Amino acid sequence: MHSIVFVVALGAVVAGFVQGLSGFAFGMVAMSFWAWALEPRVAAVLAVFGALTGQIIAVVSVRRGFNARQLLPFVFGGLAGVPLGVLLLPHLDADGFKTVLGTLLVLWCPAMLSARNLPRIAWGGRLADGTVGFAGGVMGGIGGFTGTVPTLWCTLRGFEKDAQRAVVQNFNLAMLTVTMGGYLATGLVTAPMLPLFAIVALAMLVPTWLGARLYTGLSEARFRQIVLGLLTLSGVTLLVSAVPRLAARWG
Repeated sequence: MHSIVFVVALGAVVAGFVQGLSGFAFGMVAMSFWAWALEPRVAAVLAVFGALTGQIIAVVSVRRGFNARQLLPFVFGGLAGVPLGVLLLPHLDADGFKTVLGTLLVLWCPAMLSARNLPRIAWGGRLADGTVGFAGGVMGGIGGFTGTVPTLWCTLRGFEKDAQRAVVQNFNLAMLTVTMGGYLATGLVTAPMLPLFAIVALAMLVPTWLGARLYTGLSEARFRQIVLGLLTLSGVTLLVSAVPRLAARWG
C-alpha cells in the first residue's frame, strides 16, 4: 500500500508541474507512473480528477488570451464526444488504444518539432475546430486525454502561445468537468478511490502553480518546443506501457 501511495503522489507531482507549464498532458504524464501500479480504470479516473484539479488551479493562475468565439466550437464538439468516451471506457482495449495513439504522437510530433516552418492549417473553420473538439471529448471520456488532439490542432493552426493556452486550458476544464460527472453517474468513482483523490490533490497543488508561473516567461518558440516535446514523450510512454502487454497477448 505504501508503494502505491508513493507512486500516486510522485505521478501527481510530475504531471501537475507539466500541466501547469503546458496547459495539458496531466493524464499522459500521470499514466506513465500509474499504469504500472494501478488497475486501468482506477488510473483513468484518477487521471481525470487530477487533470481537472490542475486546470482549476491553472485557470486561476493564467488568464491571458481568452476568446470565447474561438473556444466555443471546440467545447460544443467536445460535449458531444465525452458521453461516447465514457460509454466506451468499460469495453475498450486499453492497450490497443494506447498503441495507436502513442504511434501517432511518436511519428507526427518529432516531424513537426524538426521542421523549420510548421505547416499552417487555415481550412475547415469552426466545423473543423468542432470536429477536433469532438475527438478530444471522446478521448477525455476514455481516460482524461482531452488536450492531445486540440493541442496538436492549435499548433497546426498557428495559434499564438496565449491563444493556444486559453483554448486548450478552458476546453480541458469544460471536458474534464463533464467527464468526471459521467464517471460519477456511471459508478466508476468508488469509495476506495477517495483517499487516492486526496493524495493526488495535495501532491499536485504546489507543482501545478509553479508550472503555471514558469509558463508566463516562455517565448512563443520555446512554448511550441515544449508542447511538441511533451507530446512526443507522451507517445513514447504510451507505447512502452502498452506494446509489451500486447506482445504477450499475441505471443
